[in-house]
Amino acid sequence: MQCPGCRVDDTRVIDSRAADEGSAIRRRRVCSSCDYRFTTFERVEEIALLVVKRSGGREPFCAEKIIGGLHSASKGRPITAEQFHELAVSVEDAARLEGVQVTSEWVGLAVLERLRSLDHVAALRFASVYKGFSDMDDFENELSLIKRDTPNRPELV
Repeated sequence: MQCPGCRVDDTRVIDSRAADEGSAIRRRRVCSSCDYRFTTFERVEEIALLVVKRSGGREPFCAEKIIGGLHSASKGRPITAEQFHELAVSVEDAARLEGVQVTSEWVGLAVLERLRSLDHVAALRFASVYKGFSDMDDFENELSLIKRDTPNRPELV
């Protein structure tokens, strides 16, 4: 690490502590040449998560896009902004476990799976747009999937 005082490359760490709720390390350093003391921070550099679109293009993962889609599908439903945020974070965390890139199809299905357990009506609305329903059979097929996954829910029968 270069000294900000004299620009010499010979500095040493004299103290290290956790910072930013554990997401960084704060290091106190001293220059071996001029005794100048200064602080540095060390953070993990996250690799950007990419989404491969159906067209083949790639773009950075954006949780706000998921939240926007959830707002549209959930209009008038009893779902909170915090639940939207938690769902989007859950999808992002799962995507990072998949690697540095996931397909938009994977993201859509991950959102749909989580939304089904949150609100069935919103899940059906989301699926109708995401899967591009073209007739009533598509709705009936999706509804049967929801019913199959939640057999003890009388309001779906």
